[in-house]
Amino acid sequence: MTRVAIVHDWLTGMRGGEIVLEAIAELFLRADLFTLLYIPNRISPEIARLKRHTSWLQRVSFAEKKYRYFLPLMPSMIEKFDLSDFDLIISSSHCVAKGIKKPAGAVHISYVHAPMRYIWTRYDDYFGASRASLSTRIAAKLFRNYLKKWDLQTSTSKRIDAMLANSQFIADQIHSIYGRTAQVIHPFANLKRFTLPRKPGRNYLMVTAFAPYKRVDLAVEAFNQLKLPLLIVGGGQDNERLKKLAGPTVEFLGGLGNSAVSDLYSKCRAFVFPGVEDFGITPVEAMSAGAPVIAFAEGGVTETVTEKTGIFFTAQTVEKLKEAILKMESGQYVFSEQACRTRASHFSKQRFQTQFLDATRKAWRDAGKNPEDLEKSISLPAQD
Repeated sequence: MTRVAIVHDWLTGMRGGEIVLEAIAELFLRADLFTLLYIPNRISPEIARLKRHTSWLQRVSFAEKKYRYFLPLMPSMIEKFDLSDFDLIISSSHCVAKGIKKPAGAVHISYVHAPMRYIWTRYDDYFGASRASLSTRIAAKLFRNYLKKWDLQTSTSKRIDAMLANSQFIADQIHSIYGRTAQVIHPFANLKRFTLPRKPGRNYLMVTAFAPYKRVDLAVEAFNQLKLPLLIVGGGQDNERLKKLAGPTVEFLGGLGNSAVSDLYSKCRAFVFPGVEDFGITPVEAMSAGAPVIAFAEGGVTETVTEKTGIFFTAQTVEKLKEAILKMESGQYVFSEQACRTRASHFSKQRFQTQFLDATRKAWRDAGKNPEDLEKSISLPAQD
């Protein structure tokens, strides 16, 4: 039987990348999981059941909150994993996971959520003057070229047989940075969660992590000025800064369970998405609940939201976002609940898993491997 290793950067919570990892893990129930850091109480049972291997970062007492401080050391951590007993390696990567060392004769397929965003496209978001301390900015500048060089060296066809991208937006980045072609396989939303009847109210909604590039600050300022109600679900590194910015019409709800979030989607006037995302699962979730989306016209959201399901604004400014919100308020744009739900239905888990298996089988055959050996390691999930 083909032995399968699944590699993921770190597991500190269930966000979009981890939901995708979970879907991949369902296809290979006997796979081993390799990850730099694993926090058990934040990971789904589907991932937790895999035989797990972690790096020395797991033994660092403060790593749970400060793991990003170890970024310069992560290349050596990921390369220390011994995968010599494995035939198929599947990496799920937005940082260093795709830099795993491939043993001779193995096939490596990398699902790329983004090229290492900390050093390429999102460097200023994480290490800009208003985002990081002077010492952190100096350290980032010192290590950036080394990390870029390592990332390029480990992204060649000698290390990765096939690259898959979560959007055309990321496929274009892969081609620009690594000079490689990547097949696009869009992620998915759990469509079964969003079956409540649509009852829109006055509140607008955001569901997001408070990372710098999410641009929650843009939405907070726009709704402050318009004095319209905005509910924000989530938390993260910018939590305190954002709460200080918020006026009386902006309410932070913290982290909520799936049922509570689904209820908010069904009742919101529109979903607000002001950042640039590699794909962006939350707009698909909103549409699945029948809600329209107000989004910045860049990134993966342009591949999911259409003119029938949302309003785009063309510059990441408070004024442009306000203009889009006022279009919604004016009533000149009317969105069909059914059109939103129909659009979301294209991004199903079943479709993702089918396309992922097709790509895996192709890479396996292209490497001259026996297809029957691979089939013995695949666990086909129940169809919807």
